[in-house]
Amino acid sequence: MAGHCGSGALRDLLEWANLGWNEVPGEGLVFGMGGGLGFTYLRVPGLTPPIYLVGRSSDLEVDLLTRLGAEVDVRDTDDPATGWDWVRRELQQGRPVLLWADIAELPYLNVRLQMSRHDIVVVGYDEDTATAFVVDNDRLEVQEVPYEALARARASRSFPVPTRHTTYLVKWPQHLPDLHRTAASALTASAENMQTAAAAIIPDASALPPEAVASAGISGVTVFAEDVDQWPQLMSEPELDAALRSLHAFVEKAGTGGGLFRRLQAQFCLDVARLTDSADVAQASTELLRCADTWSAVAAAGRSHGPTVDRWRRVTELAATLPAHEDHALSQMRMAAAALKDG
Repeated sequence: MAGHCGSGALRDLLEWANLGWNEVPGEGLVFGMGGGLGFTYLRVPGLTPPIYLVGRSSDLEVDLLTRLGAEVDVRDTDDPATGWDWVRRELQQGRPVLLWADIAELPYLNVRLQMSRHDIVVVGYDEDTATAFVVDNDRLEVQEVPYEALARARASRSFPVPTRHTTYLVKWPQHLPDLHRTAASALTASAENMQTAAAAIIPDASALPPEAVASAGISGVTVFAEDVDQWPQLMSEPELDAALRSLHAFVEKAGTGGGLFRRLQAQFCLDVARLTDSADVAQASTELLRCADTWSAVAAAGRSHGPTVDRWRRVTELAATLPAHEDHALSQMRMAAAALKDG
């Protein structure tokens, strides 16, 4: 089990490959090593719910693998036979396979919300019963998935991008690189994600209506906080209620590890601080936990009891504090990266 599909899957694969820094890496350490902390905010009229939040970068999986010294070949195709052949060949070589699947098409999940970039690991198959064996962060046991269902999940054209049978072919290194240097690189990457918003998960702007709001990174957090203040003027009461309630899903439930991925990043810093005895990295963990707790409070306020307008006021008050918390965490991550480089 894991809080986030990508870091949970990669944690499992690292354990399978017998790789770690004197211990099996935890999910937080794996997430942070991806350098994938980020922020994206969308408000799109007509979308249900009308907003979308995500707290990770688009390329976390590849960035993690390359940072750890693995060779990775990411393939996609619209031909299901070709896509399955890639998976089968890897399994025949004794290697479990990371791939994308739409959660709405996976029969063992109760969630019907479509989301095309859900990471799962295929660990085996049975040609006689046309069944694939799947490991998923949301289930403790290996799941049996009919080929047809898996093919549908891998051919989804849902939000945020078409799945296209995307498959990661990975050649793992014999040993992981130096912890200090690798963690410093990852912290710098996460800080740059927030500063430049270069790795944000935002659909093609040309596909968005002109009245849509799309912003990312540290400036995106400010845009979100300011935009929340305008929601009652921009949404009907039912839309406002849906937007407020959806905050809990985006921040806490949608595979974020809690607190919009900030809790996972805080755990990464805590693990690195323990393994390197770095006070600066420990302080970054504290700042990130403040961010996570504030995001969690925003989410809780959105689905709390009471009139919609009262819930909105509380969300607005809390959201207004987010830019300062994020800025402090960003600064501390940079300081922690510098300390690790010097160490």
